[in-house]
Amino acid sequence: MTDVPDPAGGAAVPPAGEDVAPPVPEGAGGGEPEGALRPDLGGDAGAERRREQDEREEDERGYDDLRRVQQLVNNNFYGVVEASGAAFGFGAASAPGLAPGIIESADTDRVLRFYVPPQPCFDEALGTLRENALVVLTGQDNCGRGAGSLALLRSILGEQAVVRSLSPANALAELAASRDLRSGQGYVILDYVGELRPDAVQTYEIGRLSEELGRKGSYLVITAGDTVRRRLALRDHCVPWQVPDPEELFDHCRAELPHAGLAPDAERELLERVGEQRRPAVVVEAAVALSRGGVEAALDILRDRHREQVQEWFRRRPAVDDLLALAALAFLEGIPERTLERECAALAAHVRNWEQSGETPAGEPDGSAGAPLGGRVAEQSRARWRERAVGLVTTEFRLGPGRGAGRGERCLVFTSPRIRELVIAELHDLYGYDLWYPLRQWLGDLALRGDLDTRTEVARGVALLARYALVEVDENLLTVWSDGVTSQRVTAALTLQFMCDVEHLAPQALSTVVGWVDNRGAMRAVTAAMALTGRLGSLYRLQALNWLWFLTNRGERVAFSARRSLVLLLQTAEADPERALLILRYVRTVIAKSAPGSRERAIALKAAVQLLEATRLEESAEPVTAALLRTVPDSVRHLGSLWADVLHSSNRSRAVAALCRTLVQLRDDPSVTAAVRELGETMRKAMTAPQWAALGRHLSIALQHPDYAIPGTHRLAQVLIGSLRSRTPGESRRAIAPRTSTDPLSSAQGGRSK
Repeated sequence: MTDVPDPAGGAAVPPAGEDVAPPVPEGAGGGEPEGALRPDLGGDAGAERRREQDEREEDERGYDDLRRVQQLVNNNFYGVVEASGAAFGFGAASAPGLAPGIIESADTDRVLRFYVPPQPCFDEALGTLRENALVVLTGQDNCGRGAGSLALLRSILGEQAVVRSLSPANALAELAASRDLRSGQGYVILDYVGELRPDAVQTYEIGRLSEELGRKGSYLVITAGDTVRRRLALRDHCVPWQVPDPEELFDHCRAELPHAGLAPDAERELLERVGEQRRPAVVVEAAVALSRGGVEAALDILRDRHREQVQEWFRRRPAVDDLLALAALAFLEGIPERTLERECAALAAHVRNWEQSGETPAGEPDGSAGAPLGGRVAEQSRARWRERAVGLVTTEFRLGPGRGAGRGERCLVFTSPRIRELVIAELHDLYGYDLWYPLRQWLGDLALRGDLDTRTEVARGVALLARYALVEVDENLLTVWSDGVTSQRVTAALTLQFMCDVEHLAPQALSTVVGWVDNRGAMRAVTAAMALTGRLGSLYRLQALNWLWFLTNRGERVAFSARRSLVLLLQTAEADPERALLILRYVRTVIAKSAPGSRERAIALKAAVQLLEATRLEESAEPVTAALLRTVPDSVRHLGSLWADVLHSSNRSRAVAALCRTLVQLRDDPSVTAAVRELGETMRKAMTAPQWAALGRHLSIALQHPDYAIPGTHRLAQVLIGSLRSRTPGESRRAIAPRTSTDPLSSAQGGRSK
């Protein structure tokens, strides 16, 4: 097996068809060894076992919640609030460079189709990059830094150059220490969040990295917020980035697109609106809309009708009860109306308690920076929604979980997903602690005691709030929830996953998780494992696997969570063959790299058997392995290797049972016969003759179980066994055809096993 070291994260980035060789992260040897003797706890031993059992059951409930949410996300469309794109569950196409890996030339072409270099910052950055082989583009989010990084690399390396995106967390330190920089390549680190480990990069290391890049003819472009300019190691490499002139960009787009002539008044209004824009993506979108849909389509984008609606509503200084009702809906959109009414009343109670206390909460600055609330909170009235939020809120009937047709409940939703984000933005901009202190208490209560649907919507709302108040969300909500009970930890994990729907927040979510993994306690480590599933694990695939492998080497509670997260990653990757294969290859290579009988091998085998036992996210009990064998041909050799390894271990009986369940599921599908034969051949190559004979006996016995003794299963098992025994196609056919008394599978069919 071969593996290619990745200069981004110290992990292996495997070429297609090769195995992944994960490193053991520093400090990954902690935790209790398998089979280690426990100290004599005397009379407390029973209480300790009960406590561990309670913790295990609590974590199981958390993963059941995550699984239910993943089912919904995988099967439903959730539009991203950004006008520039949308997310379809975990299979969402992310912006080029957001996920680490090679950036395809076609994606770069698409990003740079209408690109106009902003001056003079583009030429300044290009000069810095040519001189030092490294430049840092700083500035506000959505100012075009990402597109600028690709344009700079193309200007130097040409259109056919290979550009690799690196992880935004810790990548710079690891790249500086790496000896595996490749020649003639471009590297980008988008939305760099800094180094999270004690050995942060220093000026000397940056200088050495610059020299190594220059020696190999490679270049690195980093994009980051303005705060990175205060880091001494990078200060001399920073170039403040600016947005291109919006009218110049608009004219450039019009020249590249087919368009008809415009009336003078319409053109004047268009250019006035364009001149107000500070996001290049909006200008490009308006130009495309003008070409396809005419003036009104372009003006709809430039006017931002939804923003005007929301701002007009707040300009009328709404009554307190209307304000609180809209604030509650911003964090609880789509839940049943009766539930929303109850939670609105709870929020009003928090506000009253805050007003009556007359105190500034501990740790908060004195005073209130925003519009005062004041006044009495009226009881909620369903009729008031027709008056209090005209054009912003509407009513839908939605089916609740498990309810049949005709059992839908009335729910309140915003008329557009974007309005929800804009309402939260206005609440943050206009109101201070008089609103947000009780609102945070209310959100904390919901995270603690709310049902799963409520907590999921809270997580969505808090992820939207993080766009405007990331530090507040981290310090006041996520840090508290991550060390709380299961419901709070699941809410924190979901919040981080929903944050990944926004490009500049995805690196921050990863940074938060990495911070929880190392020396922040077992509870936060469990929360980190939960967060590394779903969208976060889909974006940062290799990093997620590396950190989960690190966590499997911790104490048993943390290791249990890490293994469950690996299973959930595989379950959500079923529709993404490349990601599913990466997971299988990763665990397979962990086993291959570990010494026989070692603790690391025992840990890896325990994870492998759970992957082989995993069922699909749907309610059916169909194994994931059956789905992969049916739809992902390249999975055969990885699954065969994993099964062979686990069959050699103390987990043999579980592996045989998982194999039987897979055969049961595939028994009526003739298209998978070749895959099952190849699976058997892969296992045969990894096993000795005595080991294979033992497998035949164990499989014969297992097939007598009523759950597996189903017509068709025995025939498919013979395909598996026949391929293992055969050397030629003719021998394989004879092994599958007439059964004899010496065939262990035949004996099992007749009720006897040797």
